[in-house]
Amino acid sequence: MVPEAKLEQLPEGLGAEGAGWYVLNARDARWWQRERLGRWADLEGDGDFPQLGMRIAVLQPGEPSGMYHAETGQENFLVVSGECVLVIEGEERQLKAWDFVHCPPWTGHTFVGAGEGPCVIVTVGARTGDDRIVYPVNEVAARHGSSVEKETPLPKDAYAPYPRVPAFTAYRDGDLPGD
Repeated sequence: MVPEAKLEQLPEGLGAEGAGWYVLNARDARWWQRERLGRWADLEGDGDFPQLGMRIAVLQPGEPSGMYHAETGQENFLVVSGECVLVIEGEERQLKAWDFVHCPPWTGHTFVGAGEGPCVIVTVGARTGDDRIVYPVNEVAARHGSSVEKETPLPKDAYAPYPRVPAFTAYRDGDLPGD
């Protein structure tokens, strides 16, 4: 039988502690962010899930989700509210609520918030054990501030201009629909 994981109450929200199943409302979770690159719900707790990555991203208009990249694992995305621009394989696609995006391994992509308010995206990515990634230079992504200037396989180099805010924060009213 699989035990229930403990949810630890921290000043900035709940975080799962250890292995096991749990139920966590995203509004109760800890959140993290990078300067000018959106806010993210920490649904996985004290370490990444070993097989599937699971996050919720909240992007304001004009705010990229991250640097344009491609990686070894497939990723899937569901826009649950708002609007965004998907930059995929050097092309732009306008997305709205309930648009689903499937990225097979090595598909270059990023998202940029659009419209009048926040865009909420549920992200799911495979963790293969061979977690190679590349951040290529991409002209279309660069127009949105989400391309590196020089190709790199290193996240620390790709995100150097966008430091992660050091501490987790509590949920911010208005990020998710229904507030």
